[in-house]
Amino acid sequence: MFTVVRSCGRIALQTLREAGRMGLFLTTALLSFVFPPFYVTQTIRRLDFIGTRSLLLIIFTGAFTGMVVALQGHVALRRFGGEELLGPGVGLILTRELGPVLSALMITGRAGSALTAELGIMRITEQIDALEVMAINPVKYLVSPILLASLLTFPLLNAIFVVVGIYGGYLVGVQLLGVSAGAYFTQMSNAVTSDDLWTSFYKALSFGVIVSWVCCYKGFFADRGAEGVSRATTQAVVMCSVLILVWDYFLGSIL
Repeated sequence: MFTVVRSCGRIALQTLREAGRMGLFLTTALLSFVFPPFYVTQTIRRLDFIGTRSLLLIIFTGAFTGMVVALQGHVALRRFGGEELLGPGVGLILTRELGPVLSALMITGRAGSALTAELGIMRITEQIDALEVMAINPVKYLVSPILLASLLTFPLLNAIFVVVGIYGGYLVGVQLLGVSAGAYFTQMSNAVTSDDLWTSFYKALSFGVIVSWVCCYKGFFADRGAEGVSRATTQAVVMCSVLILVWDYFLGSIL
């Protein structure tokens, strides 16, 4: 009995210690925005890696997500004679939920895992230690540009995802299934309000913080060896995916 209690207490303390360490790591990265030097070149490189190189994936995923939502939504609405509500359904689902969540998950799988592996390899090859020897703050040089790039790119990629998804829903709903184009867009414009757009923006912004924070932390403190890097990458992707879904629920319930 005491062994079980001791084990539970040890796990709880380790979890609290890890959470505190992650909180200090994020605070340090955020405070680095304020003080020079500012590594503009690093930030531009991260903007290209996270944003530009994820664009094709976001467009492809957004198009087929909108098509699937329109197809399945039409099946459900037809049973109740509400096909004219397909536009609002597609618009609200993509704007409030699927747009920010799926775009964040796609970026996590493509860019987040690569960033974790990159920082992990820099850790095990002592490149991060070399930066400290040269009096360069590794968090400011490596992590802050990633965090800033994520704050800029996640909302933009989310907006592209939503727009492409709405057009994909139009292709299926209007061109394939025969829903009125006027009803599709008119009902959508009446249903989707500025509050829905701001909700989507806030979610995308917070997901950008979560993904960059977790992936950088796991890579920055990766264990030695190839196994340590692979473990850190797996943990980063899994943790980001879970946190995105959990935070999406709490943020949706608040907003």
